[in-house]
Amino acid sequence: MNTPLEKFQTLLRELFQFDCADLDFGIYRIMNYKRVVIEKFITQDLPKAVAEELDRDSLAEQSQVARELKEVADQIRETIGEDALDANGNLAESYHRTRLGKRYQDLKAKTAGGHGRETLEANIFNHLYSFFSRYYQDGDFISKRRYSKRQRYAIPYNGEEVYLYWANSDQYYVKTAEYFHDYTFTSHDVTIHFKLRAANIEQNNVKGDKRFFLPRTRETEWDETNSQLIIPFEYRPLTGQEQIAYGKKNQQEAIIAEALIEISKQLSPKKAIQALAAITAEKRKTIEGESVTFLEHHLRQYTRRNTSDFFIHKDLKGFLSRELDFYLKNEVLNLDEMETAGEDRGEGWFQVMRAIKTVGGRIIDFLDQIESFQKMLWEKRKFITETQYCITVGNINENFYPDIAVCEPQWEEWKELFHIDEEKTDLFNSGKKKKERRVIFLKDHPTLVLDTKHFDVDFVDSLLASFDDLDGKIDGVLIHSENYQALNLLLEKYREKIKCIYIDPPYNTGNDDFLYRDVYQHSSWLSMMRDRLWYSFKLLSPAGLFFVSIDDIEQHYLRILADSLIGNAEFIGQFIWKSRQNKDNRNVTGASIDHEYVLTYGRRVKGEQRKLDQYNNPDNDPRGPWTSANMVGILPEEQRPNCHFDLVNPDTGINYEKPKLGWRYDKNTMNKLIEEKRIIWPDSKNGRPRRKVFLPELKSEFTGYSSLIGNSIYTRDGTAEMDALFFKRIVDFPKPSELIRELIMQSGNDDCVIIDFFAGSGTTGHAVINLNREDGGNRKFILVEMADYFDTVLLPRIKKVTFSPEWKDGKPKRMATKEEAERSPRIIKYIRLESYEDALNNIEFDDASGQQALGFEDYLLKYMLKWETRASETLLNVEKLARPFSYKLHIHSDGQTREKIADIPETFNYLLGLHVQTRYVYNDDGRRYLVYHGFIDHRKIAVIWRETEGWKKADFERDKRFITRQKITEGADEIYVNGDSFIPKAKALEPLFKARMFAPIEV
Repeated sequence: MNTPLEKFQTLLRELFQFDCADLDFGIYRIMNYKRVVIEKFITQDLPKAVAEELDRDSLAEQSQVARELKEVADQIRETIGEDALDANGNLAESYHRTRLGKRYQDLKAKTAGGHGRETLEANIFNHLYSFFSRYYQDGDFISKRRYSKRQRYAIPYNGEEVYLYWANSDQYYVKTAEYFHDYTFTSHDVTIHFKLRAANIEQNNVKGDKRFFLPRTRETEWDETNSQLIIPFEYRPLTGQEQIAYGKKNQQEAIIAEALIEISKQLSPKKAIQALAAITAEKRKTIEGESVTFLEHHLRQYTRRNTSDFFIHKDLKGFLSRELDFYLKNEVLNLDEMETAGEDRGEGWFQVMRAIKTVGGRIIDFLDQIESFQKMLWEKRKFITETQYCITVGNINENFYPDIAVCEPQWEEWKELFHIDEEKTDLFNSGKKKKERRVIFLKDHPTLVLDTKHFDVDFVDSLLASFDDLDGKIDGVLIHSENYQALNLLLEKYREKIKCIYIDPPYNTGNDDFLYRDVYQHSSWLSMMRDRLWYSFKLLSPAGLFFVSIDDIEQHYLRILADSLIGNAEFIGQFIWKSRQNKDNRNVTGASIDHEYVLTYGRRVKGEQRKLDQYNNPDNDPRGPWTSANMVGILPEEQRPNCHFDLVNPDTGINYEKPKLGWRYDKNTMNKLIEEKRIIWPDSKNGRPRRKVFLPELKSEFTGYSSLIGNSIYTRDGTAEMDALFFKRIVDFPKPSELIRELIMQSGNDDCVIIDFFAGSGTTGHAVINLNREDGGNRKFILVEMADYFDTVLLPRIKKVTFSPEWKDGKPKRMATKEEAERSPRIIKYIRLESYEDALNNIEFDDASGQQALGFEDYLLKYMLKWETRASETLLNVEKLARPFSYKLHIHSDGQTREKIADIPETFNYLLGLHVQTRYVYNDDGRRYLVYHGFIDHRKIAVIWRETEGWKKADFERDKRFITRQKITEGADEIYVNGDSFIPKAKALEPLFKARMFAPIEV
């Protein structure tokens, strides 16, 4: 049986994830790197800390008295006899007056209410175990549910009228889809990778919504040279055949059972004996004593962690410290026992509490260091790892056309996306060579979308330099990233500048992409939404509108959450959209849920456009065009008697009897309307007189906006839209662009930025493009999406819609008209961001600096991780900015991790909040200069990048002369340059870069 110390040490090993020692990625890799240090902390430092507390003050005295009492008791048994003391340690009365008896009774009196050292030590470790086991579950610190009447949580509350609180309210939600692209573990010197690959089955072969992890067992790869085994996985719904094979219950277990057999079959005993031995070796035993292999253990671990959520605590130290204080006061401090022990033992009791708090505090410091390290990586602004531009050829100088004409990858993409036929000859290109025909084709098709990914650096540099207001001509930005990270990067540039936000988050139905821990479905969703909504309202302009689609499952929580975060905005209304035309007979309750909601925040909506074409002037009234309005009332005579009377035409004498509900106006008002000749009199007495409403008297061209929206617009319209663009079902239940168009119209601004950070298939971008073509507006859009269909759906969709307004069966029905082409997007930029998983995998340790710092007090508990990893590229190693065009990170994409050059200049521009006007590349005899000119709040900014590694004084002098000669800094109010320089008034950008990248989050 384990001692209290051993039991607590086992818990600590779980807290520090010792059970994942064979995993070799993410935070596990970092923990494994320091496992020896952590083990020493658990086995040596903590017992020593408890011993030191027990050796202090009155506790030491109690322990000494207890030892002396035991020694005297042993002497009594030896000299007087075993029967002198009973089983409870009570001395027989006949021996009370003996020398040993007096000594024994005196010592026994001193220990009354006290405890021996072993008991005190066990008590401390039991309390520590009891406390820390309350908050840890499956790799996360959470407030686990309690069912005791005594054990309670203290909820932070500051007297608000209504306060929304949930289990993970003080934590970041991390979607695990970005956490386990490459699950890696080691066994018997073999590294095994589970790699997530894109599913390659046809959509119409998929049955059901629930998705599973399915290994592509036949694609298992064994690399004997490097001792690596790669097992690819798909995450997708089951096909019809698979549903039959795996049954209706415990399907993932059935998949795992089959995989264990099939993967082993793929490994030849002759060629892959090492791999077979590694995956079939015993990892652990079950409670029943059955052997579990490494492969079986990790298949279950992989599928379980990938189908739940992952949290990072925002202030683990604060949370656990508060809870520890609460625990000590309510569950350790026992006033009844203290009173029984007497005043002399009170100090010892408080020392026990102090020991628990001191040792618990050290553990909290260590746990917080690890959690805060993850928090720092999560909160840091992520590097841009790729920047590309999609530019319509009609907006490209024709001098570039010959180079475009010979870029085969670009033409292949156009053929695939747009179904063009540039080989077709006609009267104008007959007899021309291929290159010449293509140049003519480019001129004839101005909405062809060039993608800079197909061209070399020199071409792209020259092309971008040809635009005099680059950001001004960028009509759309697409961001491939987890949306929290994207919003974090966008904040500096777009704070309070977004006029319209529309999002369509997961509805938490259980069938969408939202992952959550069992019994924490709603709280996980709230944690995910809270931080993203916080950014929404920071980005929203004072006059902006915020729309969020939702259904009944989370609508009530979302309303309270959004109300608590809106800041200067106001709740406008809850609009209702009838999304389904036909009734749904599948609901077990019998109710057909045919609607969704759009919660709306801001100042006011624009309203609905009045039908001004109904105003005309058939009688040449000098007051201008008019339309007629009904004058019949709405209340019976007993409620509005003054509005119930007959009306007489003063010119004809025709009497019009009062309507059943009377008139809308009383006699005085009606007489005034008659006097002003505003009444239209019917020829028959059976008609109803009406009132003239003149166009010039309208206060607004808009009426109120009904809370019932999207009339005759249904989900099926969104599906039809996608089918027309791609000729196959690739996205389920996309929103129709007409619905989003209607909402955007309510912003009342045709020159604004619209953002959708749950972009999905790109419907919001589609709606903006259509609306601009319709009214000539200059709306811009920002779309954020993390899923793989960023490349397979969203980006192709935006390219297709830009090329042609109408599609059928995946092909354009017609070309854009001249006006439509002029109103089409000019430039669409798309960027990719480093992920949280990438940041973890780019962490490197500096052992030398760690060894030097070991002597510092509290280094191990508080500073070790931050200090030893500070030179990692993901943490912005400023020394390596001497080579800004070669700053490399290990980035996961397309199922593989590759070394990529990060776009350092573009990342800095966003952190600076720079509106880029020009991007020029200069060359000084082999030296490349990348220079941005732009502005921030009317201040002119110049940002200069060049490679300075190994430069001497002469190089910096030459640098200064070149900058001066080219007049690069002329007119700039602020000049930023990487590294040292002799450039007048220039500031090194590194301090600001670092500060902005790691600026505290205000949440």
